[in-house]
Amino acid sequence: MAAPTHGAVVVGVGRSEEDLQVVRTAAGEAAAHDRPLHLLHAFNWAAALEEPTVGGPRADAEDLLERAGQVASDAEPAVPVSGEIVEGSPVEALIRASDSAFLLALGDGGMADCGNCVPTDAPAVQLAARAGCPVLVGRAEPPPPGPLLVGVDGSPSSRATLGYAFHWAERHGARLLALRVVEPGNHDPGDELLEAAVARYGARHPGVPAQCHTVRGDPGQVLIEQSRSAQVVLVGARGEEAWRGMLGAVSQSLLYHSPAPVIVVRGLDPGSEDGP
Repeated sequence: MAAPTHGAVVVGVGRSEEDLQVVRTAAGEAAAHDRPLHLLHAFNWAAALEEPTVGGPRADAEDLLERAGQVASDAEPAVPVSGEIVEGSPVEALIRASDSAFLLALGDGGMADCGNCVPTDAPAVQLAARAGCPVLVGRAEPPPPGPLLVGVDGSPSSRATLGYAFHWAERHGARLLALRVVEPGNHDPGDELLEAAVARYGARHPGVPAQCHTVRGDPGQVLIEQSRSAQVVLVGARGEEAWRGMLGAVSQSLLYHSPAPVIVVRGLDPGSEDGP
């Protein structure tokens, strides 16, 4: 049954086992943030018309949503779950849903196992660049029980990302590691600014254990390496203003190569001090 997506965690449901793992992850997000879960599956009528009967593929889509709904209910029985089958492009359907959603979630389509390839047309990359709300890109394997890793570069959007990260950590009972990476050769006067920002947000979320570090290196590579022991990585859509259709190099690198789930934080007020 279709339901409004306003304020919901919306998850794109495909046919792979990875997508069912993402449904479990999305159900956990909905439970942690006291949100309903909305399952969205895009149905391809053109492909269905090439089958012996149109009813078969449609029935398969309904069975898929029913199975995903059961997976979500098994993972988080208290979370309200709704489902919807829409016609057309999965990316466009999820972008439309993002205008009213709390969070979008989808699988990475195998990007994390793709070595050095850069699949810029992957749905996860398109959504991270164009959505109107934060986007969680899940992985096929569950992450380790490590810290929340958040990349901070001092820009207004990264400060909003840090506020979102503290809110996320508080809701999940996680510890937080804020990392600022400075490229070699660049003058960096920002150590004290990072410590002050973490202390300021930490005072608003006193139950969140938090650390911060400034290190030198390539930002994407350093964050990917640190993500190997993280339960999730949060990063702004880009270092400056996160306009739709734009995705920074660091967030792209994490989407392609981080083994941990990645939340690309966008759609927030850059002046926000308290997360979502």
